[in-house]
Amino acid sequence: MENEERKEVYRILQVLTAKMRLYHPLLNIYHNVLGEYDFIRAKAKLAKDYNGNMPSVREVAHLKIVNAFHPLLYMYNEKQQKPTIPINLSLDDENRILVISGPNAGGKTVTLKTAGLLQMMVQSGLLVSCSLESEFGIFKQLMIHIGDTQSIEFELSTYSSHLVNMKYFMENANGKTLFFIDELGSGSDPNLGGAFAEVIMEELARKHAIGIVTTHYLNLKVMANKVQGITNGAMAFDEKNLKPLYKLIVGKPGSSYTFSIAERIGLDPSLISRARKLVDEDHFSLDKLLNRTEQDLQQVEAERNSLDRLLKENEKLKKELEHDLNREKHFQQMELLKNKNKISEEKYLYLKDMERKLKAILAEWKKTDDKKAVIKMMQSLLFKQREKQVTENQQKKIDLKFIETTEPVKEGDKVMMKANNQVGVVLKLRGKKAIVQVGAIPITVDAPELIVIMDKIPEVS
Repeated sequence: MENEERKEVYRILQVLTAKMRLYHPLLNIYHNVLGEYDFIRAKAKLAKDYNGNMPSVREVAHLKIVNAFHPLLYMYNEKQQKPTIPINLSLDDENRILVISGPNAGGKTVTLKTAGLLQMMVQSGLLVSCSLESEFGIFKQLMIHIGDTQSIEFELSTYSSHLVNMKYFMENANGKTLFFIDELGSGSDPNLGGAFAEVIMEELARKHAIGIVTTHYLNLKVMANKVQGITNGAMAFDEKNLKPLYKLIVGKPGSSYTFSIAERIGLDPSLISRARKLVDEDHFSLDKLLNRTEQDLQQVEAERNSLDRLLKENEKLKKELEHDLNREKHFQQMELLKNKNKISEEKYLYLKDMERKLKAILAEWKKTDDKKAVIKMMQSLLFKQREKQVTENQQKKIDLKFIETTEPVKEGDKVMMKANNQVGVVLKLRGKKAIVQVGAIPITVDAPELIVIMDKIPEVS
């Protein structure tokens, strides 16, 4: 019975498979599409871990990385909640080879590996951990020499294996080559190895290859300032606190800080002093000059950053002040327009009223025989209006200078006459009469027709 059951299972599977075989091409397409989407999703998930972006890609041999991080170092530091120092560098037709110098453990190799890894990631279709302003070219060859490649099997020492790789680089490099060489010329006598290193760099520059080289050799630092297309770069070092800053500064060579690092790790000062005496004086003086130059540049950079910050703050304050001034100016213009509109409206109403009254007088003139009465009406209208306007103007002047009070009239008070708004001083009171000095003339006026006034206190601005 078990055997029959197994046969039945096989039969069912054969029938189902035969039915599905018709859809084999379509299923195969679905399988490939799912695989492609799974691959894209995996790349996206990975890019989220190291904050990946899609930079610009150009067809020319060109490399410009802005605020770039080594993705593995970035992810490690994120877990440890430590900051990662970004790097910025640019390689093009004018600056083809960058020679990075500086102290050990200062970040030279990490900078070199970051640039190389990001270039390989771009050419592999991966997002990269750098700013969107970065630009990557497409290279047909990527040549990399990092670490010790000695081999007992092939009887290659460290320097021999180094030269074998350099021989391959020089023979095969061209304008579409991007190379990375860590510690060029190391493993041999500094003078002889340095000479070969110069020849190698000259040959790579002559073939228009683009690349990054790290070194401690002084002659390569000097060469970078003389040969066209080769530029110096240095890893910053805080000599005061004796610690690397992991920041690349392009345009200047860096010191190896040999003696400073020896002091940091606690080497006997007497041994350091003896070692200094053994160093060639010119070499030691140049290294000290590089140290001092780098520290001065760091101070200048700090001051420049501080100045930029102050300029930004000033610019912000300037914009705020301009905004406030514009708002105040707008407010004043609106108030002025309101006052103008108010005056215009009053004039318009006054003219309309005059027009209506004059039309009524004209109609009366046409239908009546008593022309004198009509003329008197016209004179009364015009002169009363003029008197009213004069009175109103005088009242406005008084309102600007004086304040009306409800105090009873006393001798010596400054008063205003209700009838004509004239201002004077009370000389004497005689019952309900008052003698008021108006200008040079005393006038007798009814006391109830007077209003006691006071001078306005001018506002202090």
